[in-house]
Amino acid sequence: MGTKEDVRARLNIADVIGEHVRLTPAGKGRLKGLCPFHKEKSPSFQVDVEQGYFYCFGCKAGGDVFSFVQRVENLSFGDALRQLAEKAGVQVEAKYGERSSRDLYDVNAFALSYFREHLPGPALDYLRRRGLTDATIEAFELGYAPEGWDGLLKRARARNISERQLLEAGLLIENPESGRVYDRFRARVMFPIRDHLGRLVGFGGRVLDDSKPKYLNTPETDAFRKGELLYGLDKARAGLSSGAELIVVEGYMDVITMHQHGFTGAVASLGTALTAEHATLLERLGASSLVLMFDRDEAGLKATLSGLDQVLGAKFRVRATSVPSGKDPADALLAGDDKGIRQALAGGLDEVKYRVQAAVEAHGLETTEGKRRVLMALLPRMQNLDPLDEGAERMRSLTSELLGIRPEALLEWIGSKAKRRSLTDTHLAGMSAHRAEEDRELALLRQLLVDPTLLAKLDGTMPWRNEAVRKVMLAAQGAQSPDDILEVFRGQPEEQLLIRLMFEGRDTGAISRDTNQLYEQKVNAYAAAAVDDIQVGLSIDSMRAEVDLLKRQVAGAPPAEQIGLLRQIQDLQRAIEAEKRARRGSA
Repeated sequence: MGTKEDVRARLNIADVIGEHVRLTPAGKGRLKGLCPFHKEKSPSFQVDVEQGYFYCFGCKAGGDVFSFVQRVENLSFGDALRQLAEKAGVQVEAKYGERSSRDLYDVNAFALSYFREHLPGPALDYLRRRGLTDATIEAFELGYAPEGWDGLLKRARARNISERQLLEAGLLIENPESGRVYDRFRARVMFPIRDHLGRLVGFGGRVLDDSKPKYLNTPETDAFRKGELLYGLDKARAGLSSGAELIVVEGYMDVITMHQHGFTGAVASLGTALTAEHATLLERLGASSLVLMFDRDEAGLKATLSGLDQVLGAKFRVRATSVPSGKDPADALLAGDDKGIRQALAGGLDEVKYRVQAAVEAHGLETTEGKRRVLMALLPRMQNLDPLDEGAERMRSLTSELLGIRPEALLEWIGSKAKRRSLTDTHLAGMSAHRAEEDRELALLRQLLVDPTLLAKLDGTMPWRNEAVRKVMLAAQGAQSPDDILEVFRGQPEEQLLIRLMFEGRDTGAISRDTNQLYEQKVNAYAAAAVDDIQVGLSIDSMRAEVDLLKRQVAGAPPAEQIGLLRQIQDLQRAIEAEKRARRGSA
C-alpha cells in the first residue's frame, strides 16, 4: 500500500492545478494564473513547482496539491487522497472513518443496477410518453423501483450487503416499534442523483399515479446533503467555465428534457431554496449568471426574488423567468415550444432591478422620508464595495439614477457608519445630483421676481426639477409685478420661498430715494442678462445629463446600436461647446 508521500512524489502540482487553472511562467520554478477560489481580473495566484505549494496573494488561499484538490473539488481529505492516488497509479489504504462515504457510493451503485434492471414496462412507457429518447434515458441512468416491500432488500442479502449499509444509504426504512425494515422506494421512477463530481449520492423517486408524496428523495446521509446538491450539475458544470448561464428549474423532468433539447445549463435544487452553500460551490465552479425558471406567474417570481439569499445576489447575476405559455419547461418542450423557452431565457425579472423597484414602490420617491427608507432598505445589498461584486455596483448605479444622487456621494454615505445612522434631510440634499441645476433654477426665479416681464425670454420648454419653481413659473404667466405673483401663493408653502428670494434679489441697503431710480434700472438690466446666462447654464446641464444617460446605454447596447448612440453623444457634445461659446461671446 502506498502513502500520501508516495502520491505526492509521483505528481507534479502544476499538472494537477493546470487542469483547473491556465498557468503561465512567472519566474524560475514558478507559475501564475487567475485564482479559482475568487473572482479576479489580473493573476494573483502562484504555484511553486519545486516546493509543491500554491498561494493566492488576493484571497490568501494556499497549500499543497491535496489541499488544492480538496478546495477546488469540495472533497474531504480522504476523497482527495484517493482521487490523486488513482491519477498517480498508487493504491492507498483507507483510514478509519474514511470508508463511510465510499461505502455509500458503492451501495447506491448496487441499488442503481437493481432499479435500471426493472425499468422496462410501465416506467419506460411513461418516460417515452414524456418525450424522452432512449439515449437521454440512458445518459441520465433512469430506472424503476418495483412494487413490493422488500425487493431491493432481498437482492442485497443475496449480494452480502447488510441491512445496516442500506439503512445508512437511506434505501431502507426501519419501523421503530417493530424493528421491521422495508424498501424506501416502491413503485417509483428512479432518478439517480450525483454530486458535481459525478459521485452517486442518492435518489429521487416519482410515482406513476396520483399517490402521495409525488416525489420522494433519499434522506440526509453522510453523502446526501440536499442543501449542497443540484440535480444535473455534474453535466451542466462543463459549460460554466466558458461563461454559460446556469438555468435553475424545479423538477428532475425539467432538467432532463431541457438537456435533451440543447439547454445543457439546466439544474434543479432538491426541494429547497438555493443556499449560501450552493453559492460557494457554484462560484468555485466558475458560474457567473443564474436564471431561475419556474412555473409561476410574475407575482410568484417576485416572491422568489424577495426571498433569495443575498449571498447569491452578491456572487452572481440573477434573473427570474417563466415560460410564456404558463407550462413547466418539460411540458413546453414536449409541445414543441423551444422558442418559448428561448424567449423566457432572454427576458425575465432582473434581481437587482427588481429589488430597487420594489423598494421604490414600497416607499416612494416623492418625499425625503421615502428616499431615506429606500436607501436604508437597499443598504445591505449596496454596502459590499468589492469591485468584483457586479450586483452591488449595478444596484448603486440604478439607485443613484432613480433617486437623483451623485454616485460618489452615495459611496461616501455607504462607507460612513455615522452618516448612515443619521441620514438627515441635509445629507440627502447634499447628495443630490441635481443640486446645481436646482440652484440655477432658484437663481432664475430670483431674477424673474425682479422683473416678471423677463418671463417672455424663456421658450416654455424648460423641464423644471424644482417643483416649487415649476408652480411659480406657471403662475407668473402674464404677471406685471412680484406682488402679482406673491398674491397667487398667499398662505401656501411657496409664499415663504418667494419672500426670501425677493429680499435676496432686491437688497438696496441704504440707497437714497434720489438714487433709487438709477439703482432700479441697473438691477433690471442685470436681471435681463442673468436670465440669459442662467437659461444657457440650464440648457448645458440638461444636455450633459443626456450625454451621461447615453453613455450608460452604450455599454449594454448591441454593436449595431452603439454607433447611433455614439453619434448622438457627439452631436450633444458639439451643442454643449456651441452654448459655451455663445455664453463667452455675450459676456
